[in-house]
Amino acid sequence: MLQLDGVRLSRGNFTLRADLQFPKGARVALMGASGSGKSTFLSLLAGFIWPDAGRVQMAGQDTTQARAADRPLSILFQDGNLFPHLNVFDNVALGIRPNLKLHHEDQARVAGALEQVGLSAMAQRRPADLSGGQQSRVALARILLRDKPITLLDEPFTALDPGLRREMLGLVRAFCEETGQTLIMATHDLRDAERLCDHVVLLEEGSVVLDAPLEAAIAGQSPALLPWL
Repeated sequence: MLQLDGVRLSRGNFTLRADLQFPKGARVALMGASGSGKSTFLSLLAGFIWPDAGRVQMAGQDTTQARAADRPLSILFQDGNLFPHLNVFDNVALGIRPNLKLHHEDQARVAGALEQVGLSAMAQRRPADLSGGQQSRVALARILLRDKPITLLDEPFTALDPGLRREMLGLVRAFCEETGQTLIMATHDLRDAERLCDHVVLLEEGSVVLDAPLEAAIAGQSPALLPWL
């Protein structure tokens, strides 16, 4: 479960407020115009910033003021956050061994994650030798390996062409369904949300104006969602 109780975070003239609760396995589309608070929301969940008030709970833990490294989650950014001097295998291995001192079991796990995303044959290549879609797969393989109960996606596939984007969203959905991951994905694209998510949270100027099952919100043409339909 992921829960935000009476959370408030102010930065200058901007204030984010949230009271939300998501069950294990929820796949949530976090939507809103630029400046609505999506990035602030993800940063708060990730532990990069702490709330001024309220409480954040993740997987049964009070993580309100926990360090980012101690939170039970993984994050996938738009650029994939790959290290250009490391090959694909080592970039993925960072998910379990930041010092890259791998045991035999670790090596097998890395190889398994690469197989899941279809990159076994490219383990020794550098990121610069990969296409954008392949780089996204490397970043996704690292998340598969980390095996955390919560995943945050910060518009990770917006730079990909439509076909690759659909493919990556399908891979993430299959991963979530297989593992029971709780997912929060920031997106501007309702079509991407429909391909992956089952719930929507819509932010406007730091306030939650919609918190509902995605399919019902679309079918009922929720007023807050109309500009996105």
